[in-house]
Amino acid sequence: MHDTIFALSSGAPPAAIAVIRISGPRASDALQALAGRLPEPRRTAYLRLTDAQDATLDRVLALWMPGPGTATGEDTVELHCHGGRAVIAAVESALALLPELRRATPGEFTRRAFANGRIDLAEAEGLADLLSAETELQRQSAIAVAGGALSRQVEDWRERLLGASAAVEAVLDFADEDDVAVLPTDFAVRLDALRAEIAGWLDRPRAEPLREGFRVVLAGPPNAGKSTLFNALVESEAAITAPIAGTTRDVLTRPVAIEGIPFLFADTAGMRDQTGDAIEAIGVERARGELERADLVLWLGPDGEGPSGAWEVEPQVDRESHKGKKAPRHRVSAVTGTGIDALRRDLVDAARNAMPKPGEAALNARQHRLLSDAEHALASAVQLSDPLLVAESLRLGRVAFDALLGRATTEDMLDALFGRFCIGK
Repeated sequence: MHDTIFALSSGAPPAAIAVIRISGPRASDALQALAGRLPEPRRTAYLRLTDAQDATLDRVLALWMPGPGTATGEDTVELHCHGGRAVIAAVESALALLPELRRATPGEFTRRAFANGRIDLAEAEGLADLLSAETELQRQSAIAVAGGALSRQVEDWRERLLGASAAVEAVLDFADEDDVAVLPTDFAVRLDALRAEIAGWLDRPRAEPLREGFRVVLAGPPNAGKSTLFNALVESEAAITAPIAGTTRDVLTRPVAIEGIPFLFADTAGMRDQTGDAIEAIGVERARGELERADLVLWLGPDGEGPSGAWEVEPQVDRESHKGKKAPRHRVSAVTGTGIDALRRDLVDAARNAMPKPGEAALNARQHRLLSDAEHALASAVQLSDPLLVAESLRLGRVAFDALLGRATTEDMLDALFGRFCIGK
């Protein structure tokens, strides 16, 4: 039997209202101990909470909700208290003294919802993203996953795969009977159509740029104006600027939302092959690593010397001595503001194309890997003729679907996921 857990489930105090949640087999006992009675299920009651000496703790609105029809699948109590720190501390202290009650750990309420079948693993991942969402685009995508959009699609694919597996099993079990001795004539066509649907999801923009921000790296040689442009784009004096080569020694990053799109801008050390400064050399090496991680590189150096796919940007156009480019995508001056707005608009358009559409469920790295496994298994099954080998490929596809939804998983992975949640969620 699980312990009964409790935690503050609303925002940090002080606040107008504080919601303390209790979940587990002793939830009703806890409410009776503090309030003296158990109200009607799922009806708000105005109650006086007291400690063991009958001293008033607070007067609250309380909800008693028997399981399994609750968020966690367990008996649950919610205490809507006044939101002062002292009130919350007093109520939590009284709860901690009750037998078989303890404070919840981060994400424990949601983990119990998963363990009790109230949500699957994909929905839990969407909920974690929703709690950390800082832009409207992040919120809409997280809502789609947390609401089960991806889970329903995977369930549909799984059911169709089960149907295909049943057809193969019929051939294997009753191979001597002529009417089921061979697979249906359209078997491979239907299986390939299922594979193509999954491949379409795999081609969608991924969740990582949406969650972490579209990663834009400013790169070029020393004194190219990277840090000044970086400050202009993030609209702060985050980077130190000076007319001295090698001022930037390390990678400096700043998350920024532009028109509701999350970005992560990175300023890097000036790229040059020779430097007598050991610290600057480390910075240059880290800058090269940032180029590999970038979703987009703004190259402020000489024409054609940047990485493949980089945008050629002609910086410092306010200076008479600046070096021009043949056909730059943008000509900018971070000092006068020339071209900055146009660069921002272009960055927003590029990020929108690289990110999920508003409200579209996006795959994270784990989900993408498992769907890739399923797509590969189906592709193999389409090419095979031996029913035994086809059956094995379909089984591998089902294993991938089950892992995606959390029907087959590991404790380490669950610990990592639910550790992203706050206490009380």
